[in-house]
Amino acid sequence: MATVFGDRERIMHLDWLSEKTTINSDYYVDELKELRQAIKRERRGKLTHGVLLQHDNARPHVSPKTMAAIDDLGFECLPHPRIVQIWLPATTGCLER
Repeated sequence: MATVFGDRERIMHLDWLSEKTTINSDYYVDELKELRQAIKRERRGKLTHGVLLQHDNARPHVSPKTMAAIDDLGFECLPHPRIVQIWLPATTGCLER
């Protein structure tokens, strides 16, 4: 399984998940940190314009730890329609923007 982050021009970060590894919020937060470094390295100036994430409502993507990391990294996210119905009333952070 691969984790892929990209923009409209190209893939920014690609990580192959090793066998028998579980995707959890710790793994996902590390991927977001690596994405930030990749943007700084490959797309100078893009961080100042902002990073907008769009992901599904898998638990690692919507955990409080992940939401806090997204805010700490200065990223914003588009809420998945299902996230809005389930999580928005109980969460803080980028979902409220």
